Formats: sequence, structure tokens, C-alpha cells
Amino acid sequence: MTPRLETKIWALVEAKQAAFWALSDQVWGTPELNYREHRSSEAHGAVLEAEGFKVSRGFGGLPTALLGEAGESGPVIAILGEYDALPGLSQQAGILEPVPIAADGNGHGCGHNLLGAGALLAATAVKDYLETARIPGRVRYYGCPAEEGGSGKGFLVRAGAFDGVDIAITWHPAPFTGVANPVSLACSEVNFHFTGRGSHAGSTPHLGRSALDAVELMNVGANYMREHMPSRARIHYAIIDAGGVAPNVVQAKATVRYLVRGGSVQELQTLLRRVEKIAEGAALMTETRVRWQVVTGEANLVGNTPLERLMHAHLDLLGPPQFDDADRAFAARFQKTFTDDDIRTSYAAFGLKPSKDAALCDFVFPPESGDGTLVTSTDVGNVSWIVPTVQLRSATFAIGTPGHSWQLVAQGKAPAAHKGMAHAAKIMASVAVSLLCQPELIREAKDDHRRRLQETPFIDPIPEGARPELPMH
Repeated sequence: MTPRLETKIWALVEAKQAAFWALSDQVWGTPELNYREHRSSEAHGAVLEAEGFKVSRGFGGLPTALLGEAGESGPVIAILGEYDALPGLSQQAGILEPVPIAADGNGHGCGHNLLGAGALLAATAVKDYLETARIPGRVRYYGCPAEEGGSGKGFLVRAGAFDGVDIAITWHPAPFTGVANPVSLACSEVNFHFTGRGSHAGSTPHLGRSALDAVELMNVGANYMREHMPSRARIHYAIIDAGGVAPNVVQAKATVRYLVRGGSVQELQTLLRRVEKIAEGAALMTETRVRWQVVTGEANLVGNTPLERLMHAHLDLLGPPQFDDADRAFAARFQKTFTDDDIRTSYAAFGLKPSKDAALCDFVFPPESGDGTLVTSTDVGNVSWIVPTVQLRSATFAIGTPGHSWQLVAQGKAPAAHKGMAHAAKIMASVAVSLLCQPELIREAKDDHRRRLQETPFIDPIPEGARPELPMH
């Protein structure tokens, strides 16, 4: 693909970027949680229809999932978007202190308003190119719900929604710009339900068997387990049902949700078996019963060297997002709300040396940056085991911005965020067109993917009986 053709693709992005900035801002203004993203999904669907995509809603059994396709025959390139928000992060835009729009409201503390709109902008540019280029190929926009703890893509994978896809491309808002290091933790969320026997806590406590005691003992056991796990593993829990608010009643039921993370699905499964034994021990000690239910499951990412090299080559040509002095001044004001550790950790996550007085990223970080010690989990991992996948990071907010924070929400509609989003769309679109114009690149990516799976076969982290936690109607 020549620089002239890349410039043409980037011009297609620029021609429509303003409308997609508006889409991002619209989704920012209606933050919705896992599997409740009805307004966000509908907003994306309306844009898809207006742009001439063939649209399918509620595919894969998920009501807020969305699929738009354009093109005919040939390879299928999937561009993945998200639009779910986080609870408790309501925040006014541009404000340098926590000022919620709604008490206990939601907020886009991971930038998924940008992620979805940017991915859809990229897919639209590819569609526009295909309409005039007369080459075989299809582009699909996947509106993927419930990334934040709902494993939406994992359930879509299990439903066969990615069957027939040749390559998957996605991105994520970030403090730095470059090809994402394909390292993540496999994870699983499990509800442990304890059942005991209620009783009067004052007169007949000896007749009660406390489910809440069992939960607390389980948590003690899990905390002792932390010393004896691989250093990259993580374990978290939240009591989601404490059995009531009356202390004079022995709690007959209680539920604790565990989130367990491991470096691979195999490591994760070993850790889960140990947590299950701790739960059984807690039930034995309290003479209660326990059952557990897997809620979600996410696999670790599978890298793809040919795709990562291709994306980095496009970044070398385009460079980082072009921020101006006003963008840098805006980001610098937010940096004053961060701690020194926030900023150091932001650099360390990408394996970079801190730069004094830098508020926004003005460079492209090298491939495979970071040592893998500061990683999280993503349901993109599930897709990467089924389809060769590559992921971009594009700078959209101030260096040091804590993830899942009010500061990130407050920067979500800023001009810098819009510029980073359009930058991501340009890279994803030009990578997609390169693949469609040069099918041998797709073959190289598939060969790399096939080799990796021969070395480590896929194990679905979502067991067959698990179901997505769809809201009750």
C-alpha cells in the first residue's frame, strides 16, 4: 500500500470525523452499564444505517450487540467497538474536581464512548474506500456490549459471531500511542452462594448457621492464598449480598463475587480450583452449604507478529496525534490533580522513562513496550484465540490519568480526546485496507495465529452452562 493510498484513507476519515466526534459525545452523555447500553447501541445503529451498512441488532443472543457489514465477497475484516460505561463515575466534563452530573451515576471512565465511535469511523472509511476501489472484501463493525466485567465478546465468540472473520482490529484510548503489547490476564468472575439457617441472634444463636460467617471465612482463606500465587495473578472480591441489614438475625444467605486473574487460562483454572476448595472449607467450618456460578470468563491475549508489524509501520507513517498548545495546557491542568505515583505508573505500564513536564504523548512508543507487570484483563482476548487480532493504543488523555477515574471521564469530550479518536480511526482503517489490498498479509497473519494455537490450544474460559447477566425486564 503506497503512502498516496494511505493518505486517501486518512482523508476519508477526516471527511466524516466531526459527525463521529458528535456520536462519541452523545454516548458520553448517556453512560450505560453492562448489557443495558440500549441508547448507546441504538445511536451506533442509527449511524450504521445512515452510512449504508447492513445492520443486525441483538445478534449472538445479546440484546445490545450490534453488527454492521459493507462490501461484497472476499476477506472479512472486523473492527471492534465498545460503548459500555462504569458505575459511580458520573462527572461533569472539563471540571478539575469530582463534580458528578448525577449522584451515584455512571460515567465513561474507560473511554468506551471514544472506542466505539472511533471504531465505527474506521469501519465507515473502509466502507467508503471499498465502494470506489472495486476490490473484493467486506468490513464489519462489531458493537460489543459489556466489556467492563460482562465478557460480552466472550459470549459472542461462544455463539459463533466471529465465524468467517479473517482479521480483527480494535483500539483503546490511552495516555500513549502505539501498538498494544498483546499481554493480558485471563480472568473469571464467580458468585459463591452460601446458605445457612436463620435464627434469633440474641435468644437462640446456637440454632443459627451463618452464611455471612462463611463468606467472611472464605475471604480470610483467600487472603492467605495470596502469598502462594504466581506474582502476576490477582484475586479480588465483593460481597454482593450480606444476607440482610438486621444484626439480630443470623444471616441465612449471603453471596460473595470473586474475580480471579491468571497469566493464562490454564493458570486461571488452577487458581479457581483452589478458591473453590476454600469456599468448601468455609462451608464446612460453618455448617452451611455453598454453590457457585461462573458469571464471566476472559482469555489472555494472543499476539500476532505480522499484524503488529503492519500496524506499527502505519504508525511510523502517520505519527502520533497532532495536539496543539491548548490541548497540552488542558492536559497539564488535569495533571495537577494526579499524584507523582499516578504519572510514574502511567509511564511504567508502557515501559517508558518519565519525561518531565510532558502532559500529552507526542511520540509513538516502540513495539512490545512494557514488561507485562502492569496488565489488566479484556474480552478482546477471547476474540484473539479465534481470529488473528491486533490492537492499537492512541493517546486521548493526559499522561498519568488513572484508569476508571473521574479525571478520565472529565477529559472524555475534550478536543484532545477527539483528535486521538480520529487518529485511531485512521490507523485502523489504513491497516484494514492494506490487508484487503494485499491478501498475502492476511495469509501471513493466519499462519502466525495457527502456529501459536498449535503450541497452546484454546480453552474457553466461559463454561458451557454460564449465561450473560442480562438485566431483568
